[in-house]
Amino acid sequence: MKRQLPGLSETVTEARPVLPDGIFLVRLESAQYRWHPQKPFYVLRFSVLEPGPFAGEAVIGRLYCTAKAMWKLGWFLRDFLYDPELLSTNEIDERALRGLSGIVKISHRVINGISLVNFDGFAPASQWEELFASCKPAATASSCDSSAKKSRRVPR
Repeated sequence: MKRQLPGLSETVTEARPVLPDGIFLVRLESAQYRWHPQKPFYVLRFSVLEPGPFAGEAVIGRLYCTAKAMWKLGWFLRDFLYDPELLSTNEIDERALRGLSGIVKISHRVINGISLVNFDGFAPASQWEELFASCKPAATASSCDSSAKKSRRVPR
């Protein structure tokens, strides 16, 4: 016996559109610390501000807090203008993180069949015009990827 269930096909396709790899001007909506015995991390949820076609989309990823990954967490906090006083005392206040804005370069990697977002680089929000202006006029975030590589702040 066959049954038709309206809306069933919508559960199979991904509910959110996937953002392309590239650079985005974002605002941090939430940050949650997750403890793990070997690799503690922060789950960061950003809301895209620019480029326009992706405005309002969410970007969710992890920043690890291990000794080897501390440089990347520090890079993120500095470029998103986290409170220097709290930073100098080795403190992260999740409430103080909310609302910070800056530029993030993302890429996607599939591991064990799961698509994960990598944060490849950060820059202060004040550099958005400079980074985005170097893209073609009808640019999408993925075409800005090459200009982000030229920035001194984004590693290869």
